[in-house]
Amino acid sequence: MRTRGTLRLATRGSTLARRQAALVKEALEEHRYEVELVTVETTGDDIQDELIHRLGKTGAFVRELDERVLEGDLDGAIHSMKDMPTEQPDELVTAAVPERGSPGDVLVTPDGSTLEELPDGATVGTSSLRRRAQLLAERPDLTVEPVRGNVDTRLEKLLAPALQEEHETRSEADKERKANVGDEEFEPAYDRTVDEWFDDLSELEKQALGREIETNYDALVLAEAGLERSGLRYAVDYQSLPTQSFVPAPGQGALAVTGVDGETAGEIQNAIDHPRSRVETTVERTLLAELGGGCIAPIGIYAILQGEYVHTRVSVFDRDGEESVTATRDLPVDHHAEAAREFATDLADRGAAELIEEARDDAGAGTSVSEDDQPEGK
Repeated sequence: MRTRGTLRLATRGSTLARRQAALVKEALEEHRYEVELVTVETTGDDIQDELIHRLGKTGAFVRELDERVLEGDLDGAIHSMKDMPTEQPDELVTAAVPERGSPGDVLVTPDGSTLEELPDGATVGTSSLRRRAQLLAERPDLTVEPVRGNVDTRLEKLLAPALQEEHETRSEADKERKANVGDEEFEPAYDRTVDEWFDDLSELEKQALGREIETNYDALVLAEAGLERSGLRYAVDYQSLPTQSFVPAPGQGALAVTGVDGETAGEIQNAIDHPRSRVETTVERTLLAELGGGCIAPIGIYAILQGEYVHTRVSVFDRDGEESVTATRDLPVDHHAEAAREFATDLADRGAAELIEEARDDAGAGTSVSEDDQPEGK
């Protein structure tokens, strides 16, 4: 079959980033494009031992990809939308927003516990200021600790303590079993040996078993889309968190293809742009840009297209979830961007601006301010 031509698109090199890029590649191939994915290393990928706020600018996982596009080396770049800065060079456009994945967050636990069932003082891992504030707003007793790494690395850190404890217990039981060989009255603690138990573990669990433990996490909060796209949705127990109280990050679950404004960008848009997802994420990112929070404040924004209106919920918190400005509004779809700007002005007047300014002061004092110290695409 004759193709329309070859598109060379940039992607980060992490497993999840490449999985997400593959979704875009497949969608374009259905429209008879040949697609070559080009891996580009970013500043955020290079600096693994620094929190992202120390890199000095939003977009540490984005800029290098877009620079290759602007230089004419590549036709476009594939991003997790929530990692993208709200300000872009004039000649760069969001060529396409494919159909959005799950926008919300999930609570992952070793045993399937809900947020309400976690013990008092439980340790929950997240490096997101937004998630930290939302967790503490719901459960002020929780201890929220940062956690870094790819999705699989974070899950290994969660699973490691319980698995290693069980491995030790089973190993002791095996020693007791061997010491009582021939004793007909002896009843082993386990039906299977430790080796048989190990063989039945998943690859994720086996990796967790060998991981050094730095923090004992009782739970993690992750983006549901990242869990799904990493192929680990069925490997762990999790609960979806309600978007009413855990309002997602702007653009969470959505991908974006950026390109230079022109014919190629227009072709990509015609091929794979999802109008509903574009409207919803435009509202979210417009609000974020107008509020000026960027990556410095705990801000959740979630928009859903419902008929002639875009139902939009915004929550802005202080760092510890003690103060917040929360509001919902139905924005007319026929001028959704303008309506989003007006909504942002009203929120700022209601106190959101003060909370964001406090967050900016904290950022200047060296406080962690990243929405995620590893992005959705990591």
